[in-house]
Amino acid sequence: MSHELFDDENIIVNPSSGPTLAQIIEARMSRRNALKGMAAASLFGLFGCAAPGTRARAAAGDSPLTFTEAGRFLDETHHAAPGYNTQVLIRWGDPIRRAGPSFRPTAQTAGDQEQQFGTDNDFIAFMPLPRGSRASDRGLLCVNHENNRAHLSFPRVTAKDAASKMTPGTCEVQMASQGHTIIEIARTGNAWALVDASPYNRRINARSTPFRVAGPAAAHPRLRTRADPAGREIIGTFNNCAGGVTPWGTVLSGEENTNFYFTGDAARGPEAAAWKRYGINGRGRYVWGRHFERFNLEREPNEPNRFGWIVEIDPYDPKSVPVKRTALGRFKHEGATTAVSHDGRVAVYSGDDERMEYVYKFVTRRPHDSNNPAASRDLLDDGTLYVAKFEANGKMNWLPLAFGTGPLTEANGFRNQGDVVLEARRAADLLGATPMDRPE
Repeated sequence: MSHELFDDENIIVNPSSGPTLAQIIEARMSRRNALKGMAAASLFGLFGCAAPGTRARAAAGDSPLTFTEAGRFLDETHHAAPGYNTQVLIRWGDPIRRAGPSFRPTAQTAGDQEQQFGTDNDFIAFMPLPRGSRASDRGLLCVNHENNRAHLSFPRVTAKDAASKMTPGTCEVQMASQGHTIIEIARTGNAWALVDASPYNRRINARSTPFRVAGPAAAHPRLRTRADPAGREIIGTFNNCAGGVTPWGTVLSGEENTNFYFTGDAARGPEAAAWKRYGINGRGRYVWGRHFERFNLEREPNEPNRFGWIVEIDPYDPKSVPVKRTALGRFKHEGATTAVSHDGRVAVYSGDDERMEYVYKFVTRRPHDSNNPAASRDLLDDGTLYVAKFEANGKMNWLPLAFGTGPLTEANGFRNQGDVVLEARRAADLLGATPMDRPE
């Protein structure tokens, strides 16, 4: 990735002074090594030999893999291990439906891009068809589109002058190119192909796709805007990074670096302190706010609060409305990995991918019924959000981010659970969570 664009990801905005995970590990390992060294010295003095178990193991590290490794390369060739091959299934700009517009790299429009495969793939999930089957030759490919880099997408634009050359039209193309794609694919022999007449094929994007807001932040005053005075419907998703798949057959997509999409004066207004904690400085990578008021901090100060969530998408229902599941907290989501506990409740794990941020999990209140997946439709709206704290003894505690618990009260600016999930980072700070170096 271009250093001009991505060095800003290394800026630390966490004010916590507590020990980081690296410091905890270093202190613990230093103590452990010292104790081991004393034990080994004692044994050597007693028996004149090395401590038991310190002899090198000649066979250790032998790989159980049975195929030949491809090797390590740094060139412009796509390498595959011997006996394997690769193929291009779909590329940026390829239409996702048979009647879709052809790619015009020098004359892209937002309308065309909304019917074409997007840019910068990240998370990918294969969902077998039919739903609930274990088929491996036909299914839905679900792909996140994290970024759109102007200097790679538009003619006569470089990384250094992109901000001055972006027009309303090219900004809308950027919006249309991000989000998520769902396509049906099928395998014949060893070759995969797009099923371009499939009713499942669709694009979910930052420009025009409506999202329902669910969970404790739904209808919250800090989510309301002129376009959405009820705070219940958000247009778009962007910077979709890693994600996950639920036990009931939906896809979870994490909104990550959403702070880079807003321009304006970030030092003033009722949300200024929250903006600072989320790294929103009004000088983002994208200049959408110059052309569209919703991305201008001074015109729509609540708009940043509408991004940074986990999005749930039902790929099997092309008419379904995607949902922003606010109970899982707002931060730079990297991943949404699910696990089913012994009692049937579902946990969703996610890292806040910025330097010195935290790891979170959400646990549903009700169990998932594997015999009735439809009953889990809104399972992620009711449960407990936790943040991780690592102790000096090597153990880890999950601290609940629940309104009224510990410092998460009105005295610290939290009036309800909606405020807690909106400012999950600050809530985690107050609980003493352990900072990590970009938990990705």
